[in-house]
Amino acid sequence: MKTLYYIPGLAAAFALIVILLITSVEAVVYWTPGYFEKEYEKHQVLKEVRMEMDELLEVTEHMMDYLRGEEEDLQITAVVAGEERNFFNSRELAHMEDVKNLFLGGLTLRRLCMWIFLAAAVFLGVRRHLRVLFRAILLGTGIFLAAICLLFAVASTDFTKYFTLFHRIFFNNDLWILDPDMDLLINIVPEPFFIDTAAEIGILFGISLAAVMAGCVFFLKKWKRKERQDLTEKVS
Repeated sequence: MKTLYYIPGLAAAFALIVILLITSVEAVVYWTPGYFEKEYEKHQVLKEVRMEMDELLEVTEHMMDYLRGEEEDLQITAVVAGEERNFFNSRELAHMEDVKNLFLGGLTLRRLCMWIFLAAAVFLGVRRHLRVLFRAILLGTGIFLAAICLLFAVASTDFTKYFTLFHRIFFNNDLWILDPDMDLLINIVPEPFFIDTAAEIGILFGISLAAVMAGCVFFLKKWKRKERQDLTEKVS
C-alpha cells in the first residue's frame, strides 16, 4: 500500500524538475544582469548589425518583453547602419510569434506543475508520508540529472545537428531558418549565443537539481536519526 504513495511522489518530483528547468531558462535570459550585453560584446554582434549598443539593448528589451506577453507586437524601429528602419522583417515577426507562443506555453506549463507539486505535497503531508515525497524527489531528480548530463554530452558533439532537431520538434514551419544577409535576428542571436545560453541554463539547472537532492538527503537522514533516537529512548 505504501508503494502507491510513490505515484503522487514521483508526479511531484517530475513537476519540480519542470519548474526548475523553466525557471533556469528564465533566470539566465531575464534575471542575469548584463547577459545580452556580455554576449553581444563576446560575439561582436555590433559589428555584424552595425548598431550602437544602447540601441541594440533597447531592441532586445522590447523583444524579451514581447516573449513574456508584456508587449503586443514587435514593430520596432531602430537605427541600423546609420538609417532608421523596421528592425524585424515579416519573416522574423512570424517566427518570433512562434517563439512567443512556445515561451508562454512553457510559463503555463510551469504554473500547472506548481499546482501538481503543491497538491502532491499537501496530500502526502496529510497522509504523513512526506518521507515518500523526499525519496521520490531524490529518485526522480537523480534519474533526470543523469539524463541531462547524457543529453548535454551528446548535444556537445554536434550542437548544430541537435539545435536543428529542437526546432523541427517545436516548430511546424521553416520560419526559423533565417538568412544572415536578410534577417537581423540571426545576427543578434547567432548559434554561438545559443551554445553559451544552453551551457548557462544547463549549469544552473544542474546546480538546482543537485541542491534539491542534497536537501532531500539531509532531511531523510535527519528523520532517520530522530527515529533511532526515539527507539533508543523507548528501549531505555
